[in-house]
Amino acid sequence: MGNAKLQSIHVHPVKAFRGLAPREADVEPWGLAGDRRWTLIDDGGKVVTQRRHPHVALAAAELLPGGGLRLSAPGRPSLEVAVPEPVGTVTVEIFRDKVEGVLADAAAHAWCSAHLGESVRLVHMDDPATRRPVDPEFALPGETVSFADGYPLLLTTTASLDALNTLIAQGDHAEEGPLPMNRFRPSVVVTGTEPWAEDGWSRLTIGDVPFRVAKSCGRCVVTTTDQATAARGAEPLRTLGRHRRMDGRLVFGQNLVPLSRGTLRVGDPVEVQD
Repeated sequence: MGNAKLQSIHVHPVKAFRGLAPREADVEPWGLAGDRRWTLIDDGGKVVTQRRHPHVALAAAELLPGGGLRLSAPGRPSLEVAVPEPVGTVTVEIFRDKVEGVLADAAAHAWCSAHLGESVRLVHMDDPATRRPVDPEFALPGETVSFADGYPLLLTTTASLDALNTLIAQGDHAEEGPLPMNRFRPSVVVTGTEPWAEDGWSRLTIGDVPFRVAKSCGRCVVTTTDQATAARGAEPLRTLGRHRRMDGRLVFGQNLVPLSRGTLRVGDPVEVQD
């Protein structure tokens, strides 16, 4: 582990949209600054993700100063969206949680609806310090999260992806590999470890920022979605099902909770405490 480093950082301003890869990012208690503070909801208030709409992956969101967005998608004019005034909230249903958020303006809803081909609305999480607690089964008191699936950050390693791609190459859908890391939509990617070493981690420090490992990450159909084309295949779920099934879940990566604020930079050393 002496050579482990932070290889890349990934911020997804809108949940399920294409991510950004900055050279550095501030760490807040609920995740990387600007990460998944926005999400789409359908007319029933349920979060819209790539699980049901794989072509959400083709939309992108650039962070603007102050927390606003510039939305873009193939064949569509871009649109700037301001952070809405918190004059009222709407209930967002995200898996088993119900969270309050603030609606963006009508132009944002229209742009996103046109991209998806159905009625959706864009919602901003105005106060991540209070809106949504981390799953109490795996959280410490007071820990919160943005519109991420469940935890502030997701860590993956290049060695484990290489090992997984080797297994895919030996399987019956070898033509789908090798898969890129963006299939797993991580927050941070670490290089210089042994394959699957992260399975045994409980605490680590990236640069000067300490984290605890909450739990391993169970994977879903989103990982089978080509993030550049929105086409779906069988991998990596077929191979994870054969080789990485733990407690009934198909596992790749580890969910992290930051223990303090700080700044991550590409190239930062990664040290595992236990």
